[in-house]
Amino acid sequence: MLYESASRASAVLALNIEDLDLPNRQARIVAKGGDIMWITWGTDTAHLLPRLIAGRERGPLFLSEYRPGPHRLATTNPNDICPETGRARLGYDRARILLAQYGDGLRLHELRHSSATHLGEANVSANVIMTKTGHKSLRSVQRYVKPGLAVVHEATETLSGPRRRG
Repeated sequence: MLYESASRASAVLALNIEDLDLPNRQARIVAKGGDIMWITWGTDTAHLLPRLIAGRERGPLFLSEYRPGPHRLATTNPNDICPETGRARLGYDRARILLAQYGDGLRLHELRHSSATHLGEANVSANVIMTKTGHKSLRSVQRYVKPGLAVVHEATETLSGPRRRG
């Protein structure tokens, strides 16, 4: 979901099941600065989400492996505990450790960065990348949009007259 949504890890980890619109492959998140925005995902995430949810109807989407002990339970926001399993919301640090362990050393933010980079390489416009990632500044997105020489050649051809092409 992090890669396909190109969203911040903290926003995705804060998702609740009730935030998801599964048929439309989108979810409402709280973006940096407190703004509400929608993230979207593709077929890979759509295929995995039903297994992740596994019959749960509400509560945190991503859960830790275990139920919190009595001390942690007393200091954890009740909204961060799954009402059906009793397990706590997966935190950023634990997600970071799991990804490093099982993701060949990847870091959470690298998934977002890779997603935006791959969109740029696919010639997706900077405005679309900006909307998808939630960046507020075009300047922040420009590093992802670096067209290769083949794209420059293609653009050059659009400047040639129809009789001169080929």
